[in-house]
Amino acid sequence: MRLVESCGGYAGSNPIWRTTTIERSQRINEQIRITPIRVIGADGSQLGIISTEEAMNRAREAELDLVEVAPNERPPVCRIMDFGKFKYQQQKKRKDKAHQHQVKIKEIRVRPKTGDHDIEVKVNHARQFLTHKDKVIVTVMFRGRELAHVEEGQKVIDSVIQKLEDIGKVEQAPNRQGRRISCVLAPK
Repeated sequence: MRLVESCGGYAGSNPIWRTTTIERSQRINEQIRITPIRVIGADGSQLGIISTEEAMNRAREAELDLVEVAPNERPPVCRIMDFGKFKYQQQKKRKDKAHQHQVKIKEIRVRPKTGDHDIEVKVNHARQFLTHKDKVIVTVMFRGRELAHVEEGQKVIDSVIQKLEDIGKVEQAPNRQGRRISCVLAPK
């Protein structure tokens, strides 16, 4: 009863009572206690199944570390390598993976009566999106009586595709959906 009172009245509030998850890292050098082990040399060659002590001696001779790479195998697989360099490369891979570009979908909307200069500005924006490895949806919107001249909208979308064909490819061909014609361009 005194123990519960001394830790704030609730046993769960004391950090001693909490269970912490400990990240299981790879065992290296003297941390490897099981014997015998399968050993892979620094150059990637199989050294066979040898005692842990002999593997440690070989690693010391090469001035490298003995690292357990497959602890669940029988016998466990260990490799002679530079552990600091290995951890650095793993960290670098994780960092590069986190910085991969997420493909976004951008949309450019025009109308059949949009002026040539305005279309050029929108094409330049689409060009920037495609150079940043984003997809672009080109949409021609129709209002009111413009629906009677769908071929004008088709000409506009064809000209946009033609202007962007050097940097992008048509992923989805132009198709009409109600009051709009749209197509998807992807970077080459």
